[in-house]
Amino acid sequence: MIKTRKSLTGRILVLITLVVIVTAWTIPTLGVFVTSFRDSKDIYSSGWWSVLPHKDFVKTAEFELPADTNPDAPIELEGVTADFADWREGIAVSENRTLRWYGNKRSRKIEVYEEKWIGFGANLTLQNYRDVLSGGTVDFVDGEGNTITRQGNDFADAVLNSIAVAIPATIIPILIAAFAAYAFAWMEFPGRKPLFIMVVALLVVPLQIALIPILRDYTRWGLNGTFVGMWLAHTGFGLPLAVYLLYNYISTLPRDIFESAYLDGATPFVTFVRLVLPLSIPALASFAIFQFLWVWNDYLVALVFLGDKNRVVTSALAAMIGEKGQDWHLLTSGAFLSMIIPLTVFFGLQRFFVRGLMAGSVKG
Repeated sequence: MIKTRKSLTGRILVLITLVVIVTAWTIPTLGVFVTSFRDSKDIYSSGWWSVLPHKDFVKTAEFELPADTNPDAPIELEGVTADFADWREGIAVSENRTLRWYGNKRSRKIEVYEEKWIGFGANLTLQNYRDVLSGGTVDFVDGEGNTITRQGNDFADAVLNSIAVAIPATIIPILIAAFAAYAFAWMEFPGRKPLFIMVVALLVVPLQIALIPILRDYTRWGLNGTFVGMWLAHTGFGLPLAVYLLYNYISTLPRDIFESAYLDGATPFVTFVRLVLPLSIPALASFAIFQFLWVWNDYLVALVFLGDKNRVVTSALAAMIGEKGQDWHLLTSGAFLSMIIPLTVFFGLQRFFVRGLMAGSVKG
């Protein structure tokens, strides 16, 4: 009975801890997601949680004051007299009715707000995503009522560039590492152990110390600013870890299947293609997830070898932070666009990973 109570208490503590961790990660992500669909003016006036059903003042009408109205003097509206600063903040002229001066003193525009129930998802729009993906000019209204014109970041091209970099930079090292891991694990050749020790030793070498020498070589060979240079760089930086991980998995495969294949006359290449690759799907999928996410989220290597010539997602987001640091509706939309493809790859390969675990079992 005591052991049962302790086990139940432990499970409850684990469950509470998991709920807290998931909530701490989910709420900010949900806030970014909701903000990416909100109008720019609403972002500055209220929090993202205001999209939930609630009772609030909703704009129902607007009118303009006469052109001879002096905003520097007290202004009377519907029996209430106040100066410009008070009208700018909004004044309740009745229990469920508020008047607010919109914009600066030259606008002469008064907005009428009435208290009403607001349903879920009010005032959500896809315009933010259109503006981010566009390469043209973007017009929106800020929290002070000023019309702001920005040059679009052409985020669609950045996404395509990231795809063009990430997919080959994931496939190439996996193929090379799989061949190398199979050779290290099951083939005898001179210098096998020293070469493998060198591969493991490369894991502790920081990639930052190789950037400048490689950049000099790329400049000499004309590879700087090209996708080929990025593929080669990511392949070189990712190969040591790939070889090490795949070696640890391939070396644990049953020796019986290799002996049976050799007795049937299979060459090492046929054995690798028809036995090792299908049985290594879990390890290949695991490294594909790591490599793709690392390449997709990489900023340093892309900044050094690509620059602004072929801007990727991380470089585009960094440029948006510098150029549009106050335009939260554009920043959140760009941030969420950069998350869609990595999440798709992760969940897609996760299913493939589980399937590979089942396919890699050996029956006696």
